[in-house]
Amino acid sequence: MSNQSEKSLFDRFLHSQAAGSIVLILAALTAVIWANSPWSQLYHDLSHLDIGVVFAGKTYHMGLAHWVKDGLMTIFFFVVGLEIKREVVLGELSSFRKASLPVMAALGGSIVPALIYYSFNRTGAAASGWGVPMATDIAFALGILALFGKRVPIGLKVFLTALAIVDDLLAVMVIAIFYTAQIHVKSLVIAGAFLMVFFLAVRYNTKRPGLYLIPAIGVWASFMFSGIHATVAGVLIALLIPVKSVIDPQSFFDNIEKHMKRIKEAGPLTRASLVFNKEQWKSVEQIYLTADDMIPPGIFLENYFHSVQAFFILPLFALFAAGVSFNGDTLANFPGPITFGVVLGLVLGKQAGILFFSWLAIVFRLADIPKGVKWLHLWGVSLLGGIGFTMSIFISELAFPSQELIDEAKISIFIASFLAGIAGYLVLKKVLPEEGALVQ
Repeated sequence: MSNQSEKSLFDRFLHSQAAGSIVLILAALTAVIWANSPWSQLYHDLSHLDIGVVFAGKTYHMGLAHWVKDGLMTIFFFVVGLEIKREVVLGELSSFRKASLPVMAALGGSIVPALIYYSFNRTGAAASGWGVPMATDIAFALGILALFGKRVPIGLKVFLTALAIVDDLLAVMVIAIFYTAQIHVKSLVIAGAFLMVFFLAVRYNTKRPGLYLIPAIGVWASFMFSGIHATVAGVLIALLIPVKSVIDPQSFFDNIEKHMKRIKEAGPLTRASLVFNKEQWKSVEQIYLTADDMIPPGIFLENYFHSVQAFFILPLFALFAAGVSFNGDTLANFPGPITFGVVLGLVLGKQAGILFFSWLAIVFRLADIPKGVKWLHLWGVSLLGGIGFTMSIFISELAFPSQELIDEAKISIFIASFLAGIAGYLVLKKVLPEEGALVQ
């Protein structure tokens, strides 16, 4: 029964990813059409709309697109951090044996595309874009997989999810280490102090929201001035949040039973009695607080913010990041070395790296191939890994010094993600068993 419930929850998660990916596609298409329409100037004016805040007599301001990229996307990375911690503590990355296959696959799916890109772009301004084809867009990859419903072995779904989460972790590390121009130590020290305050609030399970929100904003603001991209703050904050209940089950049951007994001893419980009976009020409040402590904070926040980032933050990011103008300057050198590096890296490099490193993990007995999963299934999933989109676009804006190079990279990401998605879908459509033929 619990296994069926687990699959049902996982299926709902996959279908929400599918719905989110549709919204993401619509936002990206809107951006491209808008940026190349007679109203393109409005699009660019809106992207650069100056928004600022005044603090301690100083004004801090950025364009709207910048606020989305450095501000709202921090919430996206916060959810990524929660997913990473959940998998490391409780899920498919919680032991060496379970983690070996997706970790090796993700490493291969990052190293090989980066090497392919570097082979085309060894020098010049384009050389810094090697991180672009390393990324996998979990929303699109899982969205396409969800289209096959029950034809997909649960082991294949879990493998792709764990692979994409490790891939996200690698992307965060690449952003933090390699796409940081200059580090300001003072700002990092201040960020560390805010992180400590946040940790203490979590450690002592304070019920005051301000003791979480204020230091979290402080960490983000400090990272904004540190030289390290502000979105890394979201991951660090997430890693401090527990993904297990803060009380053990026996304490939960004991507290509930104790306060239920007190409610009965205090007199008949009615909808009106709580207004006048303070003992009943206190006991009901304690039951509420005990139940609240039993719900894992990390899991609650991940579920809460999942829809926010899937249906609001990521589409908004795509709306402002995907608006490439197909003009003479953009297409002058297209296709160029960046195009070949990104397209071949995502479409060929991803599948080659994921498959080869998965084979190494299994041959050297570091891991077993998931139950019900065949190599052809892994091939289809490795193709889906070539859908870079969100994270690839994000890295491209950090990697290149000029808008022309960024635009070429984005066009290349669109092409590669489309080819990888179609190829992965066609392969999986062919190799997955017909409905009802699979025993999971």
